[in-house]
Amino acid sequence: MDLFFKVNKVLNGYIWGLPMIILLVGCGLYLAIRTRFIAFRKFPFIVKETIGRVISKNQHTGHVGEVSSFQALSTALAATVGTGNIVGVSGAILLGGPGAIFWMWIAALMGMTTKMAETTLAVAFRDVKEDGSIQGGPMYYISKGLGLNGLAKFFAFFAMIATLGTGNTVQSNAISETLYASFQVPKLASAIVITLITSIVIIGGIKRIGAFTEKLVPFMSVLYVVGALLIIFSRITHVPAAFGLIFRGAFQTKAAAGGIGGYTLVLAMRNGVARGVFTNEAGLGSSPIAHAAASTDHPARQGLWGVFEVFVDTIVVCTITSLVILTTGVWTGHGDASSLVAFSFEEGFPGGKYVVTFGLVLFALSTILGWEYYGETCCRYLFGDKVGNYYKFIFVPLVFVGALIRLDAVWAISDNLNGLMAIPNLIGLIGLAGVFVRLQKQFFSDHPSEPYQVEDWMSILDSPKKAED
Repeated sequence: MDLFFKVNKVLNGYIWGLPMIILLVGCGLYLAIRTRFIAFRKFPFIVKETIGRVISKNQHTGHVGEVSSFQALSTALAATVGTGNIVGVSGAILLGGPGAIFWMWIAALMGMTTKMAETTLAVAFRDVKEDGSIQGGPMYYISKGLGLNGLAKFFAFFAMIATLGTGNTVQSNAISETLYASFQVPKLASAIVITLITSIVIIGGIKRIGAFTEKLVPFMSVLYVVGALLIIFSRITHVPAAFGLIFRGAFQTKAAAGGIGGYTLVLAMRNGVARGVFTNEAGLGSSPIAHAAASTDHPARQGLWGVFEVFVDTIVVCTITSLVILTTGVWTGHGDASSLVAFSFEEGFPGGKYVVTFGLVLFALSTILGWEYYGETCCRYLFGDKVGNYYKFIFVPLVFVGALIRLDAVWAISDNLNGLMAIPNLIGLIGLAGVFVRLQKQFFSDHPSEPYQVEDWMSILDSPKKAED
């Protein structure tokens, strides 16, 4: 087992080394430049067309799709707003120092355009079956858009395997461990309840998952964010100093105390980008699988929800988590990423650790539900619907098993599996950048607040490449 961890650590150094950081951030920057930073220029419009329409209950409806745009977002957020927003942030700070948060922001800001492209392309190249069911994601736009079937299968295979670990067993394990540590709930009881909830929800497919997550995601996010904001506002005078730690640490050239041999620029950048991707999944290609099922009139309209997803996940939730950790001042004397946030919340107000406990439980549960759909879609792509129908019968038992046993090895390889998913997806995004740009230009040049017809944009997928002005 020691050999396994050593080999995995070496692989992790390659997979999440400087080349991957350059590829992830570089892809987002490239797409942002190609679209003239559309995610930033149109951000007020994006907010109006996404959460603004949800609040006003004036969503575009009646188009091809299995779930509403908000349900697709909720399913995607259910998978992205997870333990990474708690453990991922604390782990980034412990390994890379406060400066890692800055690089997490950079990864998110570039990731907004990356997620916009993923989501847009997922809708554009999705498969609509005769029974009205929809399947989409990177494997579809890689194969249909670029003709690279082998690369598409590479993505689908590693995504399917990752769903059984990253999106399943490690999440149920986090739930059982958290409930046992906080309330001494027997792990067997946790395993039974988690498995039952998962079974009941996923048996209804994306429609039931979407209906469940559109209620769960807002509830769990508000619960966690309100608790965190209470602490931040109670220590508002410490907030400037916390931001100072983040910005100074982001460019620390000499090793400062802490971390593995001290916090440095390289450590801050590496851990910030890696944990940023782990939290919002921009570039991984996972959440576009959920967005592909959305009922929408134009691929670019669903792309707006991709931008909003990254913004909420990292710029809002992860920033709030980091400020709680830094303003309470406990991060320098606590070396356990899994309990650092709970320790910080308890320092903020008595009983604060229970907010983290419930947050972790709900975040992890939502991740299980979202990733089951990802894994099943990838399985159907690789082996067809007949085999794909049985995927849940593999997934559900592993939820139960994961809650009961130690998963050190699975936790260790999770980052590597995510990296192996990202490589083919990023290749697909760069290869289809021209299609993404043309879809964006058409959407924003006409009347983006009004519904489109499919024939308005479908020709873009078949037309020869044009020069963008």
